[in-house]
Amino acid sequence: MAMPRISRVFGAVNVGSFRISAMIMGVSETGEMVVLGSGHRASQGIKRGYVTDMAAATYAIRDAVERAEKNAGTSISSVWIGCAGAGLSSRIAEVEIDIGGRRIEEEDIEHLLIAARDNIQPDGRMVLHAQPAHYTLDGANDVSNPKGLHAERLRVDVHVMLADGAPVRNLIEAVQNAHLEVESVVAAPVAAGYACLTPEERELGTALIEIGGEVTNVSVYRKGMLLGLSAIPLGSADITDAIASAFGIRRFQAERLKCVAGSAIASPTDHREMIPVNGPGEESTGPAARGADEQNRIPRAELVSVVTQQLSRLTDEVGRSLKELGFSGAVGNQVVLTGGGAELAGFAEFAQSALGRTVRIGKPPALRGLPEAHATPGFATLAGLCIYAANDPVDIRSIGSKHQLTAHYSGFKMFNRVFRAVREYF
Repeated sequence: MAMPRISRVFGAVNVGSFRISAMIMGVSETGEMVVLGSGHRASQGIKRGYVTDMAAATYAIRDAVERAEKNAGTSISSVWIGCAGAGLSSRIAEVEIDIGGRRIEEEDIEHLLIAARDNIQPDGRMVLHAQPAHYTLDGANDVSNPKGLHAERLRVDVHVMLADGAPVRNLIEAVQNAHLEVESVVAAPVAAGYACLTPEERELGTALIEIGGEVTNVSVYRKGMLLGLSAIPLGSADITDAIASAFGIRRFQAERLKCVAGSAIASPTDHREMIPVNGPGEESTGPAARGADEQNRIPRAELVSVVTQQLSRLTDEVGRSLKELGFSGAVGNQVVLTGGGAELAGFAEFAQSALGRTVRIGKPPALRGLPEAHATPGFATLAGLCIYAANDPVDIRSIGSKHQLTAHYSGFKMFNRVFRAVREYF
């Protein structure tokens, strides 16, 4: 099939603790999203979502983007950034104005959003997103567009995403040092939600568990919006470290064992199956594993035991977070696992038993041009960043008396808008 004519091109970078990935997306004249190129590399200078080495992080970001540019056959000058750390938190701001029974006009909606903007209480933190989720007219809830309707009172629920300012500024600087402009910083749970959740799941109530290398983000969606989130400082890298410690081997060996033979579900035959610690051609690499046989093999049962112990620790923390976020009852039954950690064999079944809820694995949607290697849970947030960028949702901080309700910002305009917001609200 011939490639459609591309009218817009934009880039996205997801900065994780395990990998840094980049994607270049095109939008056709008919609105179809096409992946032009993508690339990734091992993360450097990032620890649990925070920049810890500016030079290393800058190099890794530039390298990932250059790989995507090579695959796409084109270059980009600006990117949308995914942020998984920085102390992310979420809140819902509710603002209501009197209409007096008359017909709602565009100016009324703008006045409401300006009032909502002025009502944001960041408490010294940086506002990443401030987006209207839905409107309420008197007793009618979940109104997507109130224009032209009559009401006594009009209310809007605004989803506000907050982050610690210094870590976000470090992330922005690392990207700028890689000779890229910043379109916007997007919270990773928001991007993952765009990629993994259906509109029905967002509406009925779903918990999205994004398991990264060193951070697990737990976010709860209901009534079409993100109601709350929490970050757990545990991830798939902690399972790798536990394997390395238990068997006295190096991390790259432990990572291979986890990916090739690790499982969240024990089998009766595991104790009879011996797993080589080294891969093909690596027989003389690293020390012999603790408790290994003369061929440096370990029982699969022992490996699975280490993995499940760490998964129990993680799911216990996830369960506590879900309880604190009020995710319970009939509307709290669906859980979606995504992120690189969700690729572990049997994890969905393990989590379903541990959490007592229906669990499925969330992957990126079917996008034209998306490589099979990147159509996995580990790249869901990256794909979600591109979907978010294509939608470019309204941010109430851009609303003013002379502004339209929707506006597209690019390059330094978005960057300046972010810093204007910082100066205004902090």
